[in-house]
Amino acid sequence: MTVFLASLFLPKTVYFRLPHTPPTSEHLSKKPSSKKTTKRPPLELRTSLFPDPAITPPKTPEEEEGYLGDGFFVNEDGLRVANVSDDEEFRSPAPADKQSPKWGGRANQPKSRANSPPPASLLEHARTFEKAKELGRQGIVQPRVARSDSHDRVFANANWRIVNADQGNGGLRNAAEAAARDGHTDEYSWVGTLGMPTDALEGTQQKEDINDRLVTEYSMYPVFCSDKDFDGHYLHFCKQILWPVFHYQIPDNPKSKAYEDHSWQFYVNLNQAFADKIVKNWKRGDTIWVHDYHLLLVPGMIRKKLPDAKIGLFLHVAFPSSEVFRCLAVRKQLLEGMLGANLIGFQIHEYCRHFLQTCSRLLSVEATPEGVQLEDRFVNVMNHAIGIDPVSLNAHRQEEEVMKWINIMRDRYKDKKIIVARDKLDHVRGVRQKLLSYELFLNKNPQWRDNVVLIQVALSTGEKTDLDAAVGDIVTRVNSNWANLAYLPLVYLKQDIPYSQYLALLTIADALMITSQREGMNLTSHEFIVCQDGKFSDRKHGSLILSEFTGTSSLFGNKELTVNPWSYRQCSEAIKQSLEMPEEEKTERWEALREVVSQHTGGHWFSKFLATLDQVYKEQHSHDQTSVPRLNLNNLGLRYSQSGNRLFFLDLEGTLIPYGPMNEIIPMNPQRTLDVLNDLVDDPRNTVYVMSGRRPEELDRLFRLVPNLGLIAENGCFIRNNRTSTWTEVADHDRVTSWKDSVRGILQYYLERTPGSEIEDRNCSLTFHYKNADDYANAERQASDWTGHINESCEEQRVHATQLDDCVVVESIDWTKETAASQVYHDMNAAPEGLENSSVDFLMVVGDGREDEKVFKWANNLKSQDGIKDVVTVSLGNRNTEATSTLTQGVSGVLVTLQKLASLS
Repeated sequence: MTVFLASLFLPKTVYFRLPHTPPTSEHLSKKPSSKKTTKRPPLELRTSLFPDPAITPPKTPEEEEGYLGDGFFVNEDGLRVANVSDDEEFRSPAPADKQSPKWGGRANQPKSRANSPPPASLLEHARTFEKAKELGRQGIVQPRVARSDSHDRVFANANWRIVNADQGNGGLRNAAEAAARDGHTDEYSWVGTLGMPTDALEGTQQKEDINDRLVTEYSMYPVFCSDKDFDGHYLHFCKQILWPVFHYQIPDNPKSKAYEDHSWQFYVNLNQAFADKIVKNWKRGDTIWVHDYHLLLVPGMIRKKLPDAKIGLFLHVAFPSSEVFRCLAVRKQLLEGMLGANLIGFQIHEYCRHFLQTCSRLLSVEATPEGVQLEDRFVNVMNHAIGIDPVSLNAHRQEEEVMKWINIMRDRYKDKKIIVARDKLDHVRGVRQKLLSYELFLNKNPQWRDNVVLIQVALSTGEKTDLDAAVGDIVTRVNSNWANLAYLPLVYLKQDIPYSQYLALLTIADALMITSQREGMNLTSHEFIVCQDGKFSDRKHGSLILSEFTGTSSLFGNKELTVNPWSYRQCSEAIKQSLEMPEEEKTERWEALREVVSQHTGGHWFSKFLATLDQVYKEQHSHDQTSVPRLNLNNLGLRYSQSGNRLFFLDLEGTLIPYGPMNEIIPMNPQRTLDVLNDLVDDPRNTVYVMSGRRPEELDRLFRLVPNLGLIAENGCFIRNNRTSTWTEVADHDRVTSWKDSVRGILQYYLERTPGSEIEDRNCSLTFHYKNADDYANAERQASDWTGHINESCEEQRVHATQLDDCVVVESIDWTKETAASQVYHDMNAAPEGLENSSVDFLMVVGDGREDEKVFKWANNLKSQDGIKDVVTVSLGNRNTEATSTLTQGVSGVLVTLQKLASLS
């Protein structure tokens, strides 16, 4: 079957051969320079790795044969990728005309008809809104660029060819290729845009021919959307709203554009185009794998049309805390779109935890470490970091061009220690903080001023910002203070370098410095570790200085030099430590890092996610309520009669008695329930335990007329053996007291602000009741905040809060109904008490709540692990369940079933 890989950009795009343009190379046309020759180059380009023109070719990276921009090169073997980070797509530098920061305005591709919306500012917002209303739209309208018939006719008839794209998720492409090389047998098809304006091709035969050739020859399904939709989706909603928020750039200043929501509809339109393309080509058994923050709505859109589809989603960027994510005006729509998937993947555990807490807080759903429980299904989550392809990287390192640059740089910097850095020049990457830290290092360590060089490669975003000026000032100040004719302490290149130079830099570096303020992973660090094996240079086992706010930092186990990029002193000291570190320590750290990199490869990540998706999809469908059969009473009776030692675990509320306050249930004297239980326990072959969240004393009062009945109170914290009248507290009293003191303070804060609510303090749990709150609607809305607050602040104490009907329950995660049932089961098997065959051969669990699901799963696993002859798990709920059978008659159906079994004794 087919795996659909949905990513914003396809690995291929289209170039047109237009009249009056010079011949092009095999893969990419060379662009003639339109710049006039000047005696002085632009300021940002004067600094170079190699100022000697005999060494450095005069052409810029854009003009190099086969260059694809941002470190990508192409030759007869295909795409070459140098990862700055996997959480940002790559693209070539902005063209001189800057017709569009994304579309590029290349001469061999159409021009976009979309005009960018007006600049967003608080001063202009009212005026812009009034203009929009005049046009009959609620939001900002993007005027369509006037149609150029000559422009359209040129592209409608021009020759074209398919080439490797210069933008897209390089880490994903490398991972797919590595998985195929490693034996991953699934066929996969790409779904994405061409990364160029397509309005000019609308209604032409060219568009049909391009689509057909991509599908038939490359197994790629292009998504054609209007230039306006793409421009609004990518440049405005993704880059100005989602990207900053996902990287903790909170929109709390007047310059922020996050308060505008006009681009939301463009985001919806493009996501819908992706969903429609996939739905149109999907066949039963196919797998859909959606990638990154550009397409968060696609899983939910597909789920509406294909309820049984197997859908995975992987987020390559960081996922922020709930406090940051809730700033988004469309937060619920984004979460609901993501939850259309069967499996959602994140790079590291922190992002996974943030997502679960956000779902719990904003959607009021139950979030567990395994995933999110929705009303009709369960959505699994996982964290598994992507990596690089060391096999491909090592092959590229041996190329003649790389070896040439290694020798050149070894000679150029033979007496210097080299610190290397390569980042996008934006506020997230921390370039300014890095340069200030380096300046502080030189100030405090004069002995190093003539012996160390920082080579900072800065990939321009194509936009002039305040950051450009700030970085330029620092570069000028550092070099003016300590540079001389033979020494330049800071080499700053505001442009990318060829891939061969990039690999050579990583090979001869003494340290790599990464100071990102937030970053999903950062695979440059992985490539640096591989390049530091000493095979092609006498410099080896260099130090890695890595920001603690990158996803990669959580994988390396402090074998790197972890820094807080906001602490200039700490970063400065890390530079000094990296340069003065003993060789033995360098080797020990490098070997540990190399082991991590070899385990977290792109190919392994690719195969692992798809294997996990297959597994959870199978489990989820087997637990779907419509897939679970009804309990067969005749078959159950036969199995019961043939067993010799039976064990029952029966939930109380909603299973044996209706829901309600205990002070109302006890006076009612549910005689029928008590009679049925008495009939069961009268058979010496039956051991019956009733499970409840109630206190021990409440259960004693309710079941005082049922001797030999086992009881489990407070959801597993207390157990009363079926042959005694005393309770055993299995929970650790000191630990419970400790976390209750912390949680009680949080709940007291909300209690004072919610008149009419109350806190119920049980032995091992706390319950916040807001049923009688004066403002119930507001309390219900706030309950998710209380739940999220407790889960975030008390996670290390192993406490979990769950929002139920009219209340929030806070319990320890170490003592549950499952742990109590397991203890009872093992105690029975370990204490034969003279019985000829004391091993349990019939186990029945009946429940209706989410807390019973763990008991169902535990019981089902016992059949395969301990070889119990008969295990019967029964759910009364109408949601997906771990139980192997269901009862639809509620409490009455349970009592009828148990009464029939008792009559067979």
